[in-house]
Amino acid sequence: MGIDGFVVDLADSAANDRVFGRPKSGRGTSTYPQARVLSLCELGTHVRWRSAVKPCRRAEATIAPGLLRHLRPDMLLLWDRNFFSYALVRQVVVGHNAQLLARVKTGLIFRPIRTLSDGSYLAKVYESGRHRDRDRDGVLVRIIEYTLTDPGRTGHGEKHRLVTTLLDEKLDPAVDVVILYHERWEEEVTIDELKTHQRDRPVLRSQTPAGVVQEIYGLLTAHGLVRRVMGEAATRAGVPPRRVSFTGTLKVLRCRLPECPPDDPGRARWYERLVEEVAEERLPDRRPRINPRVIKKKMSNWNKKRPEHRAKAKPRALFRETIQILE
Repeated sequence: MGIDGFVVDLADSAANDRVFGRPKSGRGTSTYPQARVLSLCELGTHVRWRSAVKPCRRAEATIAPGLLRHLRPDMLLLWDRNFFSYALVRQVVVGHNAQLLARVKTGLIFRPIRTLSDGSYLAKVYESGRHRDRDRDGVLVRIIEYTLTDPGRTGHGEKHRLVTTLLDEKLDPAVDVVILYHERWEEEVTIDELKTHQRDRPVLRSQTPAGVVQEIYGLLTAHGLVRRVMGEAATRAGVPPRRVSFTGTLKVLRCRLPECPPDDPGRARWYERLVEEVAEERLPDRRPRINPRVIKKKMSNWNKKRPEHRAKAKPRALFRETIQILE
């Protein structure tokens, strides 16, 4: 399981602005109100298993406890370094008996208890420095530190650090754990599926907060249904679910849904043919990731829309009547 979030632009209404708010930066306030969506995602199938919709001012780490209560003992949770805290680690490991694999900042202090044969070491996560000094209420974890030696790869020469509750280096060697952590990128791909390919509008249409929540959960439900069809098609084709094309499946569904018969026997035959057609939408093996997370164009030459532009007076005369030739 992975946990990560994204923001969506909302219709520019006073109600949405009041409830969800607008992010601020050094350049000013965002053009649109935004909602934050945080999800627990099954990384092998891209199914967004549990989700929460909150105002954009809520940080992902403060939303996470409500989702982590759904964890089960047979789950391994992966998260990025911005989620790391003693309270969340304890909730995952002690509260729900789940396993954890997380990236953490290199500046955090971990005192080695025992060095393992693969170069990783055991340590404890504490609530504070005082708890560390007294060795009180610590959670036992394993620390893996590594770097990348290929100059062509993003992160080359940088020091990376992982924390995990997979403590046995013979069952889970350090190199295997590092490779496993990079499965977390599958949730980023899942976000791209929903925001870039499934959603038709860059800005949600709902003018009210209740409508916004309904619209977002509608998108999440639709994504789950698409992924269910893809899962059945992958099983039939004998390939992993991520080898079936999401965009190809969307195109098939948009073409075939109007043909769905109203009667149960006809619908069953239609669904069988649908799954067979989706099973043909296979992807080649994924290429290695080589590009850094950057964008070409960040600024705009257009002036920013401001409050004085929102209630602009409507023209009272025809365009022709307003023209004055200068001599």
